[in-house]
Amino acid sequence: MKLDELRPAPGSTKRRKKIGRGPGSGHGKTSTKGHKGQRARSGGGASRGFEGGQMPLYRRVPKRGFMPHGGKTVYAIVNLEALGGFAANAVVDPASLVAAGLIKNTRSRVKILGDGDVAHALTVRAHAVSESARAKIEAKGGRIEAIGERVPAS
Repeated sequence: MKLDELRPAPGSTKRRKKIGRGPGSGHGKTSTKGHKGQRARSGGGASRGFEGGQMPLYRRVPKRGFMPHGGKTVYAIVNLEALGGFAANAVVDPASLVAAGLIKNTRSRVKILGDGDVAHALTVRAHAVSESARAKIEAKGGRIEAIGERVPAS
């Protein structure tokens, strides 16, 4: 087989409908737009969400809650019981959590919660740590290092 012999699979391509090419084409005169009306005009048609003058859905439904300008802070949650697989005095940071399969990617903000218990001392680097998790980690002789927010490059 050569490059010039390649063809699309039969039925996979369809010719574009040519409109406005005179009466012989079958799509002349009004060019499949019918007679008059908003959709027959140039640039015609309603905007997205327009429901013919009826109050649109996005204005009918009640609005609830508040979202600050920066958006909601979303954390990847990791409980203490999930940290049992780490060796004593290991450094638990986003990269090691990804390697262990506990979070999906290193770009996530990580929050450690206090569900469960730790078996030994760990150095935990996370964006946020709950008070109960902090108490349990420090009780075993571990320490917590807060990861600051990354400043976006301008």
